[in-house]
Amino acid sequence: MATEKLSLKDHLFNSESIGQLADEFAVLPGFPRDAFHGKVCGGLEGRELLQRLEWMADCLEPHLSSDFPTLAAQLEAAMPPALDPNLSDDDFGHFIHALPGILAVRHGLETHRERALDLLHAATKRFSMEFYIRPFLNCWPDHTMTRLEQWARDENYHVRRLVSEGTRPTLPWAKRITLDPLAPLPLLRVLHADPTRYVTRSVANHLNDISKTAPDLVLETLEGFRVAKTQSAKELAWMERHALRTLIKSGHAPTMEFLGYRADAPVKLEALTVTPRAPRIGEVMEIEIVLSAPSDEPVIVDCAMHLLKSNGSTAPKVFKIKDTVISKGRPLTLTKRHRFRGGASTFTLYPGPQEVAVHVNGRELGRAAFDLKSA
Repeated sequence: MATEKLSLKDHLFNSESIGQLADEFAVLPGFPRDAFHGKVCGGLEGRELLQRLEWMADCLEPHLSSDFPTLAAQLEAAMPPALDPNLSDDDFGHFIHALPGILAVRHGLETHRERALDLLHAATKRFSMEFYIRPFLNCWPDHTMTRLEQWARDENYHVRRLVSEGTRPTLPWAKRITLDPLAPLPLLRVLHADPTRYVTRSVANHLNDISKTAPDLVLETLEGFRVAKTQSAKELAWMERHALRTLIKSGHAPTMEFLGYRADAPVKLEALTVTPRAPRIGEVMEIEIVLSAPSDEPVIVDCAMHLLKSNGSTAPKVFKIKDTVISKGRPLTLTKRHRFRGGASTFTLYPGPQEVAVHVNGRELGRAAFDLKSA
């Protein structure tokens, strides 16, 4: 019998994790640990992930003070130890510790700004407050940015990451901020030199957001990072690729030049074959590409699957194949196996005639047709 897949919301919020949270708040005098646990667990069913967080905050509120400074002190008293400051990445914390952020926004945003920001500073060392700093940026932009300028140099790398992540123009799942998308750039100039990948990845993701509307400014900013020489060459090279990934996929010529690739490189597509030519949804198709060049040529090779949409048009999905060098007089053969996964939550496959295109340094060199069949 197949095992039912556990959903993310059930993995994050269940009797065990709610029990951990109840134990933490049991340090407060008179806190009804078991009643809180039962009420929260009884209301999880039917609520989505973020709705469950709001529900947990609803259940917690009646047991906290109506005076915000006292409430903030209670939340801080119940916080677990801060995440390990000696790590440098992949230490996100636990979603149950988002509650201080929710309550800081609910009760501190309008009338207790200073104390609420202090609470976020403490809480983000346990779980990122990137969602909850954004209402403060909308309500108190100048003051909040002044705080973030201080936090960009904080000794705790989770606080420093919050500065970049919380100000991203298009942070996934998060509410929109009205802040000028370019306003955080001075903060990114500080944070790009950070010694932790957790922070530099956020900076790169932030720049990738900006690149969708201001690509030339992102290239200018990255050039400034190169000139500053305050980050290691290896880490900065990684950041550049990550920050420019959308522009690379789109074939943005100035980006290719910035990274050392010629957009008009004299590369020839010698052969492009797909096997089988009529794959079924759920099956794998192998793509073989043969490229040549008259001289040694660094290349970024991608393939774009031009897949059918429900209205009969096609839309490309770009997949990375390889960053490499084509040697003079030695054709380069590359292969990629692509599985046509049915039932994905983000993209639906439709049977019919479709195409795969080869891109070299952002320029399309040729296409091959295939006929996708039903599963």
